[in-house]
Amino acid sequence: MPDAADAIHHTTLDNGLRLVAQRVEGASGVGVSVNYRVGFRTETPGRSGFAHLFEHMMFQGSRNTVPGEHFAAVQACGGIVNGNTFPDSTDYFQVVPAGALRKVLDLEADRMGFLTISPEQFATQRSVVKEEIRLQVTGKPYGGFPWTALPGVMFERWANTHNGFGELADLDAATTEDCGAFFRTYYAPGNAVLAMCGDLDPEQALAEARTAFRAVPGRTVPGPPPDLAEPLPEQERRGVRFDPLAPQPALALGARLPDAGHDLRAYAAHVALTHLLTTGGHARLRAALTPLGAKVDSAAGYFGPLAVTHPDTFVIVAHHAPGLAGEVEETVKGHLAEVASGAAHGAETARAVACARTALYRDFDSIAYRVRFLARGALLFDRAAIGEDLARNIDDLTDGDLAAAAANVSSPAGRALLTLLPEEPAR
Repeated sequence: MPDAADAIHHTTLDNGLRLVAQRVEGASGVGVSVNYRVGFRTETPGRSGFAHLFEHMMFQGSRNTVPGEHFAAVQACGGIVNGNTFPDSTDYFQVVPAGALRKVLDLEADRMGFLTISPEQFATQRSVVKEEIRLQVTGKPYGGFPWTALPGVMFERWANTHNGFGELADLDAATTEDCGAFFRTYYAPGNAVLAMCGDLDPEQALAEARTAFRAVPGRTVPGPPPDLAEPLPEQERRGVRFDPLAPQPALALGARLPDAGHDLRAYAAHVALTHLLTTGGHARLRAALTPLGAKVDSAAGYFGPLAVTHPDTFVIVAHHAPGLAGEVEETVKGHLAEVASGAAHGAETARAVACARTALYRDFDSIAYRVRFLARGALLFDRAAIGEDLARNIDDLTDGDLAAAAANVSSPAGRALLTLLPEEPAR
């Protein structure tokens, strides 16, 4: 990770597309990520799952690219390519040898400007998504737990609560015409960021992108994203989910994360808190719950740090034997209260900060991770360098910062607890 944020180069094309480029010393390839400001929190009632469905459509060919060619072209040069749908964005990324940069830019420009949408392709991809739901959610133990269910306990607004995979009935009701309208509305250049990083000269890469995307026409962009913030409920909310495929019960505790766009230091403290609680055998919750045969983990955000805008969720998940739900919950809450009171300090908090810093730097060693982080930072927070800013904030954390983060998670206000049971209790 470079020491200075000015190592990141920016420009905006006439069609509205924002470009970001960064040279990474020692990198052996280049990463390209196009992120669009649309995700499953952009969907409307009756069209759940559409953002994810459309992600699949973006690989089905465009004016100069036949279906399957995008994957084939990247893989033929030894690269990797994929796409992901998140609550507030959808990304398309690839990592390739430096000499293949222009080829990837041409492929991305072709589908941004001239995507092919046919009824046959749409029907096929809808079937693929529905099968993915069966394999990853409804037909899999703990499928989607907790991120598909806990938001429905924590929040009230439909945008914040609904399942990003989508309801099968909503997917069946979608049409090819919906697909075209979605593309025209949300896949405009002005609603996207293109990031490039790795073994490249930033200004030369920006020039290549200008050439590749100059034929993509500008289109009207959606208005500002809606404010999805919700008032904090005064008391903890609780919910139960039954999963007959689950071999053991589980629980998930969720709390609101600070708004990273306004208080990155407080957000960073929650990132470090996850390591204090669950990274390594000596971490507080691991040490306390392992003797009970329980497995526990925690995260700042369901999809990792800074993957979504506000509101986002700090989550603790524990899988445990039957009959231990009360003891596990009490243990989790008890240790959170202890940390909030200042019981964690000195070497313990220093270890958590070091683990958080190491994990972030390790992630940034991956060109695929870094390029997506650059694009997402620029798109969601108007700060391509927000990953570097997060690292600096983690470095500066104190015992008091981690205690304050634990106090936030300990507070019943805005907190939710979801219990997963393999079967409904006998009446």
